[in-house]
Amino acid sequence: MLKSIRKIVNNECPCCDQGKVFRDKSFYFSVGFPKMNTNCPNCNYKFEIEPGFFIGALYVSYAFTIGESIVTYLIAQQFFEKLFDIRIVFIVLPVLILLMFLNIRLSRMVWMYLFKP
Repeated sequence: MLKSIRKIVNNECPCCDQGKVFRDKSFYFSVGFPKMNTNCPNCNYKFEIEPGFFIGALYVSYAFTIGESIVTYLIAQQFFEKLFDIRIVFIVLPVLILLMFLNIRLSRMVWMYLFKP
């Protein structure tokens, strides 16, 4: 389990553990829609198993977003007197926007590892 998490975070191919899934130099701090390799440069494993394969990654991304928003809310709530202060929304939204591109990459990696050979 920990080995798979390390591979996901390191952007490694689910089949051979050598090739990179995303072409971007920086896996974490890249802005814009991610550019994926269609096949692994090392073992030629096809990442998109079938058309629309990564639609399921939207559910993983949604789970990440919910978790991040809850954690951000719990941290930000400590600085306000009321339990539900509307100003917290202006803290949570920028955090979610900043993490959006990372979520796309991580959710696709998690989705691929769920269906790895």
